[in-house]
Amino acid sequence: MAADGIPTAPTAPTAPLAPPRVHVRGEARLERDPETATIAVQTGARGKDRRTALDDLTRRNTAVLDLVRSYGDAVEKLSTGAFSISPELSQHGRGERIRAYHGTVRTTAVLTDFTALGELTTRLADLDLTTVTGPWWTLRPDSPVHAEARRAAVHDAVRRAREYAHALGSDLDTLIEIADTGTDDPFAPMQPAGALRSFGGPATTEAAPALDLEPQLQTVFAQLTARFTITPPRLG
Repeated sequence: MAADGIPTAPTAPTAPLAPPRVHVRGEARLERDPETATIAVQTGARGKDRRTALDDLTRRNTAVLDLVRSYGDAVEKLSTGAFSISPELSQHGRGERIRAYHGTVRTTAVLTDFTALGELTTRLADLDLTTVTGPWWTLRPDSPVHAEARRAAVHDAVRRAREYAHALGSDLDTLIEIADTGTDDPFAPMQPAGALRSFGGPATTEAAPALDLEPQLQTVFAQLTARFTITPPRLG
């Protein structure tokens, strides 16, 4: 009650101040050697009739598969993709006359031994009517490099937050939240520089020299945001 006898309203309790917070971003960018290399092999055949084209295509595709399999454990995966056989129509005359048949089959090989890669690529390109494209250098989806990048991003966020806190005369207190803002690593295969082609012709007994293929470094990028509470700052 006030001195003049008039009752006063009770004072509401003061709500405690929320502890100061700091919100930062953590980033990490790592460069590591690739773990796999992928090459694509397209084999072709041409014949005056469908059966001849199919027989030649089967024979050449078998030669490709046997050659790749001969490298054993250096090849992690071998798969056959698109296959096609199509007629070539003559451009002269009134009727639709089939001039020849064209066939193609595409094979993909994933290698982990990069020493064998150059030799295999050259030997495949030396086969008749064969096109070799690649290599595409990659890291595996479960590569430990991705976890390494995420850990480095966490350490970067803690370092940044501590620097801000120290600038205020404070220190980090509690982690409130950490959120992954996504990764942007070039795991998708890079575009190959070009293709090696063999168009047939006189057979040679001398093997072509193996290509010297230099693995392309892979970049892994991780980013996150983090919120911390800090101890009361000492301003002034």
